[in-house]
Amino acid sequence: MFNAITQSQIYVLDQDEALDFYVGKLGLEVAADVPLGFMRWLTVSVPGHPERQILLEKPGAPAMSEETAEQVRALVTKGAMGGWLIFTTDDCRKTYETLLGRGVEFTEEPTDRPYGTDCGLRDPFGNRIRFTQPRA
Repeated sequence: MFNAITQSQIYVLDQDEALDFYVGKLGLEVAADVPLGFMRWLTVSVPGHPERQILLEKPGAPAMSEETAEQVRALVTKGAMGGWLIFTTDDCRKTYETLLGRGVEFTEEPTDRPYGTDCGLRDPFGNRIRFTQPRA
């Protein structure tokens, strides 16, 4: 049957601002940036891993009516859309310090947990992001 997850999706309100955040601040790379006319297919991935991409989708046509898109945008802004990204890192505290230096605002500082060390932040649109240094 299935052997991989190749793409996941989160909603963003501005794809250029999303690029600035995900590529410029978090250090991901653009996997695809394709204008399709009815939408922009914009994906990012962890450097060196284009087999696993995140679609940064702007709510709207053709997937939904403008009325629905407006409701989705309001929910995204509140952080209520359930968009979650969880990354792993070899050094959570060092990654945290690097991202702080790039102006990333955190919702939770690195914390030791039974599964490793992790911390939390939100993207400019309210999507929740965590990164974890798994316990060895």
